Amino acid sequence: MTLLDRIAECNDWEPARFVPFVVAGAPVGHVRDDMVPTLATHGDVFCVDDDSVHLSERFADFDARTEAVAGVVSALSDAGQLLPLVSELYPVRAHGAAPPLLALERAALTAFGVRSQGVHMNGFVRRPDGLHMWIARRSRHKPTWPGKLDNMVAGGQPMGLSVRENLAKECGEEAGIPPELAARAVPTGAVSYRHAHPCGLKHDLLHLFELELPEDFVPAPQDGEVESFELWPAARALQTAAETTDFKFNCPLAIIEFGLRHGLIGPEHPDYLALRAGTRG
Repeated sequence: MTLLDRIAECNDWEPARFVPFVVAGAPVGHVRDDMVPTLATHGDVFCVDDDSVHLSERFADFDARTEAVAGVVSALSDAGQLLPLVSELYPVRAHGAAPPLLALERAALTAFGVRSQGVHMNGFVRRPDGLHMWIARRSRHKPTWPGKLDNMVAGGQPMGLSVRENLAKECGEEAGIPPELAARAVPTGAVSYRHAHPCGLKHDLLHLFELELPEDFVPAPQDGEVESFELWPAARALQTAAETTDFKFNCPLAIIEFGLRHGLIGPEHPDYLALRAGTRG
């Protein structure tokens, strides 16, 4: 296995297996073909044909659309066709800068293939022997990817918070990083992907950050989502990402970006240009 394999695993969707999900005339997601018949049973909410799934135009504003789709999401959850509900609402937009057309339960984003956003932050320390990265271990009780390795801080981007506000919240909740220290985090770009999932399609955009930490700072799990933290040489993190599936599937993207940014993956690497291109989605 290689780092390129990690990128390929995040971009493994088969477009032929999906149809567009359309709201107010705008394609906002993709529904897998085997989910289409289920949505067709909700004919009061969706208009379904061979090529697309449309939210009925009789739901003409944000609140009406949100309420209508929420009823279907509840039914899908009761039938065991969604990830566990978390009662977090995420915006559904025609494009990144557009006003939201509706709000959708986070657990349903994958079923409708709606693009979600999140934040991933690499926390690192400079030592005489090189860069070291704080690596999180996800709680073994989490419903998604339990026990997997993770970036120091990561979380979805819900409605009502800016990216910076969300990062500060996640820093405190997951690692005990105080606001004044979290404010030093530097944005380093973004990565995107479309990943086939048993519940549908994960279409994600991750805002990447880095935070250089003092050597005497030790992160501490706060909200039960992280089990523990370990400080690793950055080379070990890259090697583990390349040679194993120990990390949650999308975390290697942030680690690869870190390696490229800090020269740990340089032009002499045989996959250098492919890795640079691959993390751009």
